[in-house]
Amino acid sequence: MTENTNLTVKFAPYTDEIFKNESRTSLLTNNDFDWTGARSVRIWKFKTAKMNDYARNIFDDNNEPLNPSRYGKLYDLNAETEEMLLKKDRSFIFNIDKLDVDETQGQLEAASALARQLREVVIPERDKYIFEEIAKSGVTIEGNAQTKINPDNIYANILKSCEFMDGGEVPDTDRVLVVTPEVYSIIKQAKQFDNTDVGADLRTLGVIAMLDGMKVIKVSNNMLPKDVKYMIVHPSATVTPVKLEDYNIHNDTPLASGDIVTGRICYDAFVLENKKDGIVVYKEPAQ
Repeated sequence: MTENTNLTVKFAPYTDEIFKNESRTSLLTNNDFDWTGARSVRIWKFKTAKMNDYARNIFDDNNEPLNPSRYGKLYDLNAETEEMLLKKDRSFIFNIDKLDVDETQGQLEAASALARQLREVVIPERDKYIFEEIAKSGVTIEGNAQTKINPDNIYANILKSCEFMDGGEVPDTDRVLVVTPEVYSIIKQAKQFDNTDVGADLRTLGVIAMLDGMKVIKVSNNMLPKDVKYMIVHPSATVTPVKLEDYNIHNDTPLASGDIVTGRICYDAFVLENKKDGIVVYKEPAQ
């Protein structure tokens, strides 16, 4: 037998898939606007008028009415527009050769490869982008060595963060707490932790616990920006449109013997200017 003889190796009909979570952003965002037929959407932002004391029988030194309007000074109510232009237009392409399908005993198959691409590449990329857009737009709280979160202060720390939302009159309902695995371990050790079991329907959306009425979602460290330990998010603050999702399997094209798989997704994430108080981000620099 020569040294360069290639021996035939038989593989078991099993694919060692890597672990990947499904999307974790559905509870944090909304799709309140329609991008059909448009690349951008403009929304109105209206100002409000201040309250005055009604001027009943109030006159100046010449016995003239102090103001033409007894309701107060008359100003035009200003209006501004906020434009949301979709920026992310992403795509992929790969080939599944017919011989590869045969020689992997059908493990390399177009439909399963497409599902794997969505699960391991497309969804994580979109989720990471959404988390980054949320994190850079909200109220930021900076921790330090003296206030480093631990099992004794984590609950008070999170409640303090909620106070910022309360100050902005953000609704108490539907708030979501997004944590890293490290922070979740700290929360589990806190005596105030609610050990109520979470139903299967919420677990499919990534919810693993409840804390002070908030759903708790755990995400990997690489999903959140550097130094972010947790975020409290109200879904009304962030719009996450998906303008186009187009995934196809092309059989026996002139370009290749086999299946060519293509995909395109056009999406974005926008934090509404008047709803930024609906996001609180807690950062703690690495020691």
